[in-house]
Amino acid sequence: MRFLPVNLNAVLVELEDLPQTLALLASLRAEPIAGIEELVPAARTLLVSFRPAAISADELERRIGARSLDARETRIDRRIEIPVRYDGEDLEEVAELLGIAPGEVVRRHTGSDYTVAFTGFAPGFAYLSGGHPSLNVPRRKVPRTRIPAGAVGLAGSFSGVYPQASPGGWQILGITDAPMWDLSRETPALLQPGDTVRFVDVTGQPRAEVKAVAAPAQPAVSNNGCAFEIRAPGLQALLQDGGRHGQAKQGVSASGAMDRRSLQAANRLVGNASDTACIEIAYGGFQLACRGDAVVAVTGAEGSVTLTRADGVKWPLSRYQPVALADGDVLALGEPAAGIRSYLAVRGGFDIAPVLGSLSTDTLARIGPPQIAAGDVLPIRPVAGGALVGEPELPPSGLPCVHEEVVLDIVFGPRTDWFTDEALALLCSQSWLVTPQSNRVGVRLAGEKALERTNHAELPSEGTACGAIQVPASGQPVLFLADHPLTGGYPVIASVATHHLDRAGQIPVNARVRFKPIAPVKAFR
Repeated sequence: MRFLPVNLNAVLVELEDLPQTLALLASLRAEPIAGIEELVPAARTLLVSFRPAAISADELERRIGARSLDARETRIDRRIEIPVRYDGEDLEEVAELLGIAPGEVVRRHTGSDYTVAFTGFAPGFAYLSGGHPSLNVPRRKVPRTRIPAGAVGLAGSFSGVYPQASPGGWQILGITDAPMWDLSRETPALLQPGDTVRFVDVTGQPRAEVKAVAAPAQPAVSNNGCAFEIRAPGLQALLQDGGRHGQAKQGVSASGAMDRRSLQAANRLVGNASDTACIEIAYGGFQLACRGDAVVAVTGAEGSVTLTRADGVKWPLSRYQPVALADGDVLALGEPAAGIRSYLAVRGGFDIAPVLGSLSTDTLARIGPPQIAAGDVLPIRPVAGGALVGEPELPPSGLPCVHEEVVLDIVFGPRTDWFTDEALALLCSQSWLVTPQSNRVGVRLAGEKALERTNHAELPSEGTACGAIQVPASGQPVLFLADHPLTGGYPVIASVATHHLDRAGQIPVNARVRFKPIAPVKAFR
């Protein structure tokens, strides 16, 4: 085993091959180590997230290193056929890379069985091993910002199907109408580890009829009669809580609030549990009307908050303090002067059913409540006895803004040895522009000079953590945030330190970022 640093709360265990990875995974699931919070298997690595307060990195490595690699998980054998229309936009390019005709690519792709090795990247995304040995192609140099749901692709020696429209760098051969992920099924993911899969060529056949999915019913107002009527959602308003942790086995990442300290502060001010769902509001422009009486607090970004009574009287409010709303009051948030995300908590929390144990909206995986829209009515739970409203707090200083360079601490690893010494120095010396393509999945950065690699081989997919700075072949990095994929196939040069992840979640578009290492590179080479 080889242990590679990822962050202050995560380590990547590198093994010889996929069987060893699955054996270590089976061992750690059968006999867990106290302090481990999540395990994300990949082709020949296991990403281990842990609580530093419960176990040190050194002790974790010692105990994992003592594990046997003979364990095996019990699997249920199933055979699944996936119909594919082979008209993908990369089919001809893949054929050219392999020096064969497009029809021969299809014949080879459909001519062998595959096995689901592990899941990751997104819910329902399965990495399929096996198939014709010649079908080994690199990912695209620049990942696409959107690949359609059902896209069937190749990356290295793996095949896979995108369950939802999402960014990605796989070479797309075709499309299937078979749903890979469906929350209405007892087991949402169609493909499970150990399943046997066969692709079937249905090019030229009529498309399967896709049944329309009814929009989620608007939740009824709760028994206490209190609710928020959304007048304007702004650029983006989502329900977010502490996240859905412990779901990596289903290919589901934690998601959750981009700025967890602001979420916790908002809940503390209204007397809720710290991870209760709040409304996460990006860039202001948000407005709601209160039905009934409620107590709220707004934290996060720096910006105006205005209260308008039913009789038209209006006055400004301060953030980071509890505020009583009466029936008919209208609360509005203006454009932030610093930071970009505000958190609106209500005493009692929202009376909405969780999805896989959380109210967080995962924008990449499309799990959780839908994005909040004008006209939505969000019911509020009755207040539990003993829920104490908190004292006003001082807002944080130094929130990121467009006109000042934002400095983020980083931890080098796990793939620093894939880059030149000049690239490692450039990562920290160069100022990086936050591009408009940035979102909750990640911050796309642009620098005057690209980062150069020493190793240009195809990296087998491996687990990625929140804060990972992944570098595609273009050399322009992407900083993964709350809705990042569980696995990725581009090398991670470093990660934003855990104590600066909330700060990263508040960086506006067109700001400039500079990275500051908190340990020397040589410690990880």
